[in-house]
Amino acid sequence: MSAIGLGLAAALCWGLHDIAIRYLSRTVPLKGALFFVLLSGLVFQLVVLGATEDLRFPQSEALWLSIASGVAFLVASLGLYYAFERGPVRLVSPIIGAYPIVSLGLAALTGTVITSGQIIAVVLIIAGVGVVAALADTSGDPVPAKGPTIILSVISALGFALTFKLGQTAAELDSELHATMMTRITALGLLIGLLVIRRESPAVGRSAILPLIIMGALDGIALLAVLSAGRLENPQFASVSSSMFGLFTILLAWVLLKERMTAPQWGGVVVAFLGIGYLAL
Repeated sequence: MSAIGLGLAAALCWGLHDIAIRYLSRTVPLKGALFFVLLSGLVFQLVVLGATEDLRFPQSEALWLSIASGVAFLVASLGLYYAFERGPVRLVSPIIGAYPIVSLGLAALTGTVITSGQIIAVVLIIAGVGVVAALADTSGDPVPAKGPTIILSVISALGFALTFKLGQTAAELDSELHATMMTRITALGLLIGLLVIRRESPAVGRSAILPLIIMGALDGIALLAVLSAGRLENPQFASVSSSMFGLFTILLAWVLLKERMTAPQWGGVVVAFLGIGYLAL
């Protein structure tokens, strides 16, 4: 599968994941939700790794890159969860979904040649996703102060861009399975430390456990898909196409929850996929 295909698979998984966040965030403590998502994602990762390769930590430089990726992933996830808790989606999704700009910048800094056509395609994707999210029907949602929401969304976007760049580099040096495992172990360990320091419990209601386990599996598949692109040509395109998660969240809400989609939103969908199509050429 190409880097773009892996990114789209990740976007679909994160789209389903984020639909769940939108509703669980109203009744479940966010750090508790993230704890169960990271834990179940790690279990999924260990099962896959144990069935296909040897259980070990990444070697040499890949170990430290994976640990750094885990730190960035926790920061990105906390920013995502708290930004979606505050909302609205029309504000949060376009900002977080703009992380491909940072991903392209990081790729250029490490020597990857980025063409003007690729830059235009990425801008089209971000614009298309932004239009779909900005016009989302969230009229019934509370709208708290925008400043903190914007800051959380920007932090999340930067965190995801660093997660993918560091993780893909680690996967290229060693193995995507081992790199993803170490990324998740680091994020989970830091979250546990944060819960201990703040004397917070990760407990969630019994009814939320199964959805959180499913979310963890989806998150595990998505992260593995993006980091797996580290061994492919143009790995940064996996980060770009995975940013379609915001668009998929709203499309899935239209399909599963019967939320309204307007004509301009469908136009945004077409523009975003045109950008993906250009990158795939």
